[in-house]
Amino acid sequence: MQHFIEFRNVSFRYREDHPWVLKNVSFHIGSNEWLAIIGHNGSGKSTIAKLMNGLLLPQTGEIFVDGMPVNENTIWDVRKTVGMVFQNPDNQFVGTTVRDDVAFGMENHGLPREVMLKRIEESLQAVGMSEYERHEPHRLSGGQKQRVAIASVLAVSPELIILDEATAMLDPRGRREIMETIREVQRKRSLSLITITHDLNEVTQADRVIVMNEGETWMEGVPRDIFAQKDALQDIGLDTPFVTKLAAELSGAGLAMQREPLNHQELLEDLWTLHSKM
Repeated sequence: MQHFIEFRNVSFRYREDHPWVLKNVSFHIGSNEWLAIIGHNGSGKSTIAKLMNGLLLPQTGEIFVDGMPVNENTIWDVRKTVGMVFQNPDNQFVGTTVRDDVAFGMENHGLPREVMLKRIEESLQAVGMSEYERHEPHRLSGGQKQRVAIASVLAVSPELIILDEATAMLDPRGRREIMETIREVQRKRSLSLITITHDLNEVTQADRVIVMNEGETWMEGVPRDIFAQKDALQDIGLDTPFVTKLAAELSGAGLAMQREPLNHQELLEDLWTLHSKM
């Protein structure tokens, strides 16, 4: 897999008299990969996101986006490649209508009007918000606002989208709908995707997980292997999915699972397999 993002021994702190937020961090993200980054508050997750698109620059180490070094000279090219959706969509709205808001990023990049019109239509259609094109953003529901924020990022046509706690303010149904939308867009457009989240259901769907702890990459692997380390995760203050906890309780009662189930469907399949062998 080609490396789309690379962190090479990156360290960062916000002021010289402050502690390091990131300490010698190295990892990579592949093209078309979905990476979830988890960790307790203050572990460095959001700082990583801001470093990826040049909102911050590291004190030491190097960051590469699609082979391009992230520095003062490449920031605008990097931001065409890396789009970000934040926790509160209201902070991203600048237009008086949904249409204006989706157009804003493209105007900054100097795209021709005919290209902008086509992308507005395609991006709103991709997130199911075409009929709200003339609506005022502040009158939308939380889930609708987040969809518009995603459409605004998609319109710039990035190759990587970062969701920084983008579903944290939504109810479970809203979270599920937003993630289904993002997953569908990722597949259709072959995007790389990074989710920074506390929602464990989102994490279980990712291709790979990085666990941050006190500014360092503490653990890395596929979701099944990460959540198998229940005790270690709890030691650093992180939870595990309900299904994982339930499977552990069942195993303790003598119903040993053949794998670490990540969702209800896998748990039911494993229980049915155990039942059929009895």
